[in-house]
Amino acid sequence: MKIMFTLIICALVLQMTTQAPTSDTELLFNYIDKNQDTFVQTLKEWVAIQSDSSRSALFGEVMQMVNVTAEKIRSLGGDVELADVGSQQMPDGEILQLPPVILAELPKDANKPTLCIYGHVDVQPAKKEDGWLTEPYVLTEINGNLYGRGATDNKGPVLAWLHAVEAYQALKQDLPVNIKFIIEGVEEIGSYGLDTLTKQRNDTFFADVDYIVISDNIWISNKPGLTYGTRGDCYFFVEVSGGKQSLHSGTHGGSLHEPMADLIALLDSLVDAKGQILVPGIYDDVAPLTEEERKLYENIQFDLEEHKNNIGVTRLVYDKKEDVLMHYWRYPSLSIHGIQGAFADPGSKTVIPNKVIGKFSMRQVPNMDPVVVEKQVAEYLHEIFAKRNSSNTLKISMPIAAKAWVANVDDPQFVAARRAIKTVFGVEPDMIREGSTIPIAWNFQDVTKKSIMMLPIGGADDGEHSAKEKISRSNYIEGTKLFAAFFYELAQLR
Repeated sequence: MKIMFTLIICALVLQMTTQAPTSDTELLFNYIDKNQDTFVQTLKEWVAIQSDSSRSALFGEVMQMVNVTAEKIRSLGGDVELADVGSQQMPDGEILQLPPVILAELPKDANKPTLCIYGHVDVQPAKKEDGWLTEPYVLTEINGNLYGRGATDNKGPVLAWLHAVEAYQALKQDLPVNIKFIIEGVEEIGSYGLDTLTKQRNDTFFADVDYIVISDNIWISNKPGLTYGTRGDCYFFVEVSGGKQSLHSGTHGGSLHEPMADLIALLDSLVDAKGQILVPGIYDDVAPLTEEERKLYENIQFDLEEHKNNIGVTRLVYDKKEDVLMHYWRYPSLSIHGIQGAFADPGSKTVIPNKVIGKFSMRQVPNMDPVVVEKQVAEYLHEIFAKRNSSNTLKISMPIAAKAWVANVDDPQFVAARRAIKTVFGVEPDMIREGSTIPIAWNFQDVTKKSIMMLPIGGADDGEHSAKEKISRSNYIEGTKLFAAFFYELAQLR
């Protein structure tokens, strides 16, 4: 009996000594779970601000959103500067004073590494009649998804970073890293002034920064992803103009060179049915595919059928996962977006427009230079136009030029992010690239020479820019935990 009692006591002692106490990270995660309804409510308040930067009439809303964000950072003890980035002439010719950029810093410790977090709080245009099933500026939860303009691009992720900081402070835990924020209000129209501001503050605001992280993209599947590259973008206007006025097609059709016919011929000459760009020389600077890179694509979780269902198509140009992903990420693409000046209203109208402007963009990949691309496109289109022997006038411009960005996946910041993802989601992340363009990634890398990484929390079906934009409650809350864990893991590497 005495021996049995001794064994029981020993077992209890062993259990007590081997049972780990609740870690600081677990306490943080518990706090985030308990406060998730409050975090969703804050996102609802942010979504309600119609910070559409594409419309000058809504610049007041953008300014309000910037101020609300600044106040949120101040409430966390941050020192906030609203940096003036001047004015900008918009495509319609109007000159507008740009919303300021937030440059903020939380109290720092010289012995800790410094992380700078980039985000934006402006959004794409949104109207109910565009196809929204809910009011776009009223955050609506349906089946665990939070629908609303800006939910995933980019108000949700910005708030997740702020709520991660809040969790540390609420539990009176020291932040493992120093934190700075750079948050803008015109990302959706080209981040006007941000590149210049980065250069101006490179020796001051960015001087002590070790890492820069961006959370302005999404995963490629339902598995967490870590992004190490984006494509660039060259956006073109192709203007064909004829007489001084539009004409009646019955009276004048067949007797003159019509600008619309010329433009359609030019646009049709750009890309073939397989998506191959027909502009000579475009593929000359594309890096050859290495065996090491090819293996990265093999290991990525990506279901083609699910992807087709998410984007609402029955067939893709390519049938293999690897081919689809490569043409999303590592090869250039060309997309035609619209024609300005053409009749597009319901009904019929027999008019010959006297001037039309075609709009298309080319997504670039690393090694491609926008200056070279502009020259190649202009020479090719002028050559095609000359063959038509038209009396009309052709004008080509490139108002947007953003370079591609690619990072080193073995950088310490990526190591920390992989560990944080494993902690929160229990899996190793897919190492992915982004087919869209986030110009500031390349700009930050080029100017500051710091480590740049993209750490997304949005799901593959979040529908950024669409009439179904959303972020799942799970991704929003688990993403907040991810950011909190990332702070910790980044400090451990130091």
